[in-house]
Parts: sequence; C-alpha cells; structure tokens
Amino acid sequence: MTRFSMPARRALAAVPATAVLVLLPSVAYAHVTVNPDTTAAESYASLTFRVPTESDTASTSELVVDLPTDTPFLSVTPRSLPGWDVKVETATLDEPFEVEGATVDEAPVRVTWTAQEGHEVPPHEYQEFAVRVGALPEEGTTVVLPAHQTYTDGNVVDWDDLPADDGTEPEAPAPVLTTTAAEEDGHHGAATSSDGADDAAAATTDAVDPVGRWLGGAGLVVGAAGIGVALATRRRA
Repeated sequence: MTRFSMPARRALAAVPATAVLVLLPSVAYAHVTVNPDTTAAESYASLTFRVPTESDTASTSELVVDLPTDTPFLSVTPRSLPGWDVKVETATLDEPFEVEGATVDEAPVRVTWTAQEGHEVPPHEYQEFAVRVGALPEEGTTVVLPAHQTYTDGNVVDWDDLPADDGTEPEAPAPVLTTTAAEEDGHHGAATSSDGADDAAAATTDAVDPVGRWLGGAGLVVGAAGIGVALATRRRA
C-alpha cells in the first residue's frame, strides 16, 4: 500500500475544507445586482441586472426595476431577451426639471420584464436583463434601482433596502451604482440603437462577477492541492 508523506497528507486534508468553502459565496451573493458598463457622469450606460432564483420549488417569472425620479433618465432602451416581454413605463414627475432650456415633466419610471410560458428562470439558476439608460447624473450621485422579483408561486421579493448607517448590508439590498467623473473627451455615449445593442451585449458578457472570480480562485487552490498530492505520491512510489 502506498504511504503518503506528511505534506501530501496535509494537502489531502485541505481539499475537503476548500471544497466546502467553494459553496459559500453562492449564498453570500444570492441577490439581485446591477453591473454598469460605465458610471461616468453625463454618459449613456448599459445596465445589466443579474437575477438569481433562490427558491427550491418556484421559478422567476417577472422582474420590475424602478427608475430614479429625482435624477431621471431621459432615454431608456431595454435589450431584447428571447422568451421575455419587456415594457417601459413613463409617468409625470413630481418636480419638472430643465434640460438645455426645455422643461421636462415626464420620464421613464419603470421597466418590467415578464416571462413567456416555458421561459421562466428555474430554481438555482439566474438570468441577466439589460437596459441602456442615459444620461447619468452628475459625479457622486448614488443611483438606487429597486428591483421586484416575482416567482411562479406568487411570492414577490422586493430588493429595495439601503445599507444601514454603519455600512451593514441589509437582507434584501437594492441594486445601486454611484456615478464617477465625466469622461474628459466630452463624449456622452449617445449612440445609435445598434451601438446600444452592442454595448448591452458587451455589458452582459463582460460584467464583473465576484462569485465567478472567487470560485475560479478556489478552484485553482483545489487544483494545486491535487497536483501536490500526485507529485508526492509519485516520489514515494
């Protein structure tokens, strides 16, 4: 019978612990998030909402995102998603505002995605919903985008809580982004509809995924441990 050296035994012992840790981030990050392709003030941004289905028995059938009314977007263009109907709602603003000498009293206030039959997001899977908006408000503005997730069993999860004063994350945090300095070249990102679709696709593909990066790093650790065991075994053979 092959006997492992002490380093090899330690490596083997570490593998189960690492494997357990790999499972933890899926719980920590199981909430609706928004990934913008830019946060530059005055620009047009592609926002990608990542929506996981946390239920064990029901699927996600609808997503509603509330848009800001204190710093409204004048342009909102959702990206087509096969199997889902999408609707952008406009409403009269409580406080009209001036844009290039014109008074604006109406703006988009809500985007709703509704699954067609058979296209709901199954348990423990996720879907991404993209929309292009603009222009983003001035630098340093916190844009809150409350999301409301409906399940096929009728349950609705409202992702609309803000962080506590001490920075503690609430149970159902709202998707949030904070604008940064405007681009120096003065380009505001105003693009044609085809450019918007390309940008939205890029946002979906390139969106930062902390869970994926964490899992990738953990996978490297597990792989390295396995290689160490194999080498140690080979030396002792």
